[in-house]
Amino acid sequence: MNLDLARWQFALTSIYHFLFVPITIGLAFLVALLQTAWYRNEDETYRKLARFFGTLLLINVAIGVVTGLVQEFEFGMNWSAYSRLVGNVFGGPLAMEGLVAFFLESTFLGIWIFGWNRLSKKAHLATIWMVAAGTILSAAFIMAANSWMQHPVGYVTNHQTGQPQLDNIWALFTNPVFLWAFPHVLLAALVTASLIMLGVSAWHIHRKQAVEAFHKTAVISLAVLLPSIILAMFVGSELGVIEETYQPMKIAAAEAQWNTCTSHCSFSLFQIGGGANDHTPTQIISVPSLLSILATNSPNGGVKGLTQLNAQYQKEFGPGNYVPNVFLQYWSMRVMAYVATIILLFGLWGGWLLYRKKLEHAKWFLRLAPWAVIAPVLMNTAGWMLTENGRQPWIVQGLMKTAAGVSSSVSATEIWISIAIFVLLFTVLGVADGWLMVRYSRRDFGADPLAKVTSAEGVAGPPSTDADSSSEDESALVY
Repeated sequence: MNLDLARWQFALTSIYHFLFVPITIGLAFLVALLQTAWYRNEDETYRKLARFFGTLLLINVAIGVVTGLVQEFEFGMNWSAYSRLVGNVFGGPLAMEGLVAFFLESTFLGIWIFGWNRLSKKAHLATIWMVAAGTILSAAFIMAANSWMQHPVGYVTNHQTGQPQLDNIWALFTNPVFLWAFPHVLLAALVTASLIMLGVSAWHIHRKQAVEAFHKTAVISLAVLLPSIILAMFVGSELGVIEETYQPMKIAAAEAQWNTCTSHCSFSLFQIGGGANDHTPTQIISVPSLLSILATNSPNGGVKGLTQLNAQYQKEFGPGNYVPNVFLQYWSMRVMAYVATIILLFGLWGGWLLYRKKLEHAKWFLRLAPWAVIAPVLMNTAGWMLTENGRQPWIVQGLMKTAAGVSSSVSATEIWISIAIFVLLFTVLGVADGWLMVRYSRRDFGADPLAKVTSAEGVAGPPSTDADSSSEDESALVY
């Protein structure tokens, strides 16, 4: 009971937190691009666009920090046995994320907010790129820790305590799983943020509001979206090859492959059945050899079956069921892949409209683009569920089962109470984030909320003498 509740709680907080992480990483990069365009060509429109989308970035940073802190505490509360066993390894990258990446990101974000009228354009531009670098570093440290859970490397076992101890920090960052999972997360972030920017731009263009300005962001977002989604699909495919090497059970479950296939294994686009009590699912539209290609990069490659792998693990690790939730694994894979395909097709549609100079008059594209922001949320969530569910029943592959990592001192009642509190809190935060995002993405282009805190009298300090300060900033002095 405690195990299931603890897993549900951590799944809830992890999935919810990851809704904001890709937005933050991607928007930081896109805002930096906009400000770079202003720095290089001195087009005032790009400055306003950087501040416009910078507001959306700040909203998500605030919500992301709150939800991320909850996860840190859960390691000590609900998963203390896990923390005690692997803290000597897992704690390293988490500490670096907090001491290096988070402080880098938060410090320069503050300087960026309050430095518009105090720093030179070049120095101020550097601050937003440092924010972007901080978000990337944060993702690197977190993914290094997570990749170690998927494929433990760089450690030795203390024979007195039985605990793994880190003896090669660089092994964490050369872990084959990390080398593919980390860029996969970054590319997914760029896809997410570019679709948000495209959706906001399309909404304004469709209503004939600042069309020239938002045409610029539509071009930038599509220019980032198309290569990002193509590369994300490629990197994701190669990550599958790595997982077939180190976590073959995960790949077998993603296809509900119960019996070993020696070569030319097919990939079903859809199937009925295939769960724990149904080893002969009805496959609808199977693509010959596709599973072999995805798992091994060769149509002749074989894919081990769930039944055979389970028997192998029982001999290696002892009695038990080592098969993850096949239904969840199968459909997480397809939701991720199919939504990514839809995003690619939508991006190609937008690129074609740009090429034909018809974007401003493409009624249906402009109507659908704001709703397309839902697609990367589904894709990212499904991808995260595919990664984490496929590792079960291991919390650290081959070293510790999830059942052994849960805290024994926390009661089911206490977990229920904390779940209820988190659901209530996250619902409020989600509603607030959604309302703020919609409100500030639809505001008049001339309005600038940042002007209230970046004007010369908004904070302590000498008045601005920057010749590049706009009349918009000066008018904000009344605040």
